[in-house]
Amino acid sequence: MTQNVPQSVDEIFERICLLLEHFNKENIPVTRDTIFSSDLELDSLTVMDLLSEVEDEFDITIPLSILPDLETVGQFTLAVDKLMSKK
Repeated sequence: MTQNVPQSVDEIFERICLLLEHFNKENIPVTRDTIFSSDLELDSLTVMDLLSEVEDEFDITIPLSILPDLETVGQFTLAVDKLMSKK
């Protein structure tokens, strides 16, 4: 887990982008509108690996029930922000 707690959605987005770097095999530019499945071509196992890294990075637990609603990096960023605000 990183020591610096992000203060804004923008900082959360930047940290998620850093975590995505080694999953982004084609070096696709990542924006908030980037779609995990089609743009980054992440399969379900890879998404679970990413989920684990994000949970460790932000010291949160992401409920699996919300994953189907998180298609884009932006949606995922907002979900992380919401979960962090509940800590």
